[in-house]
Amino acid sequence: MRLRSLVTVGVALVCVIAFASTASAQDPTGAWKMNPAKSKYSPGPAPKSTTITTTAVAGGGFKSVNEAVPATGEPTKSEITWMFDGKDHPVAGNPNADTQAYTKVDARHYTVVSKKGGKVTVSSKVELAADGKSRTTTQSGTDAQGKPVNNVIWYDKQ
Repeated sequence: MRLRSLVTVGVALVCVIAFASTASAQDPTGAWKMNPAKSKYSPGPAPKSTTITTTAVAGGGFKSVNEAVPATGEPTKSEITWMFDGKDHPVAGNPNADTQAYTKVDARHYTVVSKKGGKVTVSSKVELAADGKSRTTTQSGTDAQGKPVNNVIWYDKQ
């Protein structure tokens, strides 16, 4: 009987440790800097730099600030406060979207649907690496000018 109790406690402890070690891989918060060597922009050109900083907010949501320096033109900054609820949330400063909807797929994957004037512009699939040190975003759709977007963006956690 005592052995069974010890085994049960041991299994529970292993499960807790395993969950805790993967928790950071499931966490979208932090500063994420685009790695241009590992990213592919089609048709391009790739931005000079992009950093997304995501913080947790009250109520289980997140705030993301995206600062980018495009290949041409002035630096941009967009902001959004969102939740994994699949609902449209207003985004400020993004020329290609005025709302985004975030949906969690599983512990390491989520989708983002960007819309401009109620019309879907870009759909993104985000994958957080198992070690929590990087993430990739695969985008498809069109930008505000109607040009195709087919990007795979690699971000390193800072």
